[in-house]
Amino acid sequence: MQLDDKVCYCFHISKRKIVNHLRIYQPKRVSQLSECGGAGTGCGWCIPFLKRYYEQWQQGDIVAADDISPDQYAKDRGHYIKAGKGTPPPGATPS
Repeated sequence: MQLDDKVCYCFHISKRKIVNHLRIYQPKRVSQLSECGGAGTGCGWCIPFLKRYYEQWQQGDIVAADDISPDQYAKDRGHYIKAGKGTPPPGATPS
């Protein structure tokens, strides 16, 4: 995934927004990324990715490319939702 690809489909948050939030606000813990437009507070699918970005940021390597394509990311999220592991809020991008 690249910087302009969506990480949080529930609230339409891109990786670029997450990266900028980390850079500007320098959160003390990963849970504070929820202050970036609600990221991670919808279905929960993006939480592992938010954790990874936070860890990368702490190590100074936030722009590292993800090993998953945007299409595969969206498809995997769909499977996650259909398996009942998370419920997107009303108005969120469908699974």
